[in-house]
Amino acid sequence: MADATGRLYAIGDIHGCAAETERLLDALRPRGGDTVVFVGDYIDRGPDSRAVIDLLIRWSRATLARTVFLKGNHEDMALAFLGRPGQWGEAWLRNGGSAALRSYGIDPETPQAEVAARLPGKHLDFLDGLATSFAWGEFLIVHAGVRPGVALPAQQTEDLLWIREEFLECPHDLGTTVVFGHTPHRRVLVDLPYKIGIDTGCVYGGALSCLVLPDESVLQVRLGDTSVREISLAEAAACRRPRSP
Repeated sequence: MADATGRLYAIGDIHGCAAETERLLDALRPRGGDTVVFVGDYIDRGPDSRAVIDLLIRWSRATLARTVFLKGNHEDMALAFLGRPGQWGEAWLRNGGSAALRSYGIDPETPQAEVAARLPGKHLDFLDGLATSFAWGEFLIVHAGVRPGVALPAQQTEDLLWIREEFLECPHDLGTTVVFGHTPHRRVLVDLPYKIGIDTGCVYGGALSCLVLPDESVLQVRLGDTSVREISLAEAAACRRPRSP
């Protein structure tokens, strides 16, 4: 079992929603020994990807908590587009990458070879340093999910970043609860003991959600709101009946 001291704060997909991210982070009160993990998809679609990454870098340097930044499929596409390790770079611009580039003052028609040279070095370092999974006690945090029937050491990075229906519709046998983002839901998806989905679609008019463990509470700020509400996981959830593998 992975170390699970303190509290875990797991934050869902941000997608360029800088104002909501700042309000949510201001509402957190992590202490030394706590862990704040972000499930990825910081960029694309929303209004200010650049401000999001600036905020996350600044906040991680100021907090006493351990911070863990996971890679989302959107960061993976961006990295591939920039000539770094990743997949589906050719699809990045039409999947929100154009909005991300505009937040940097870069025309999406800029030649691909020139884009990386115009991005801040600390932002490239941030993207290069993203992890693909994080274990905390009986919980595994990834961006998209896991492939059922495959042992954790054999999971493919593509599945951790991209999988949907095969993970959402089937139980797995990893003996851990997977906390994930990637697929937006109107409410937090709770399908215990298998999974908890925390992408509540802020960029689509929903909310940015933060799951707090072991408290089993959720902090949420809706798109355009100035207030953060704290509710129980049960209140925040759209539950599925527990199933057997």
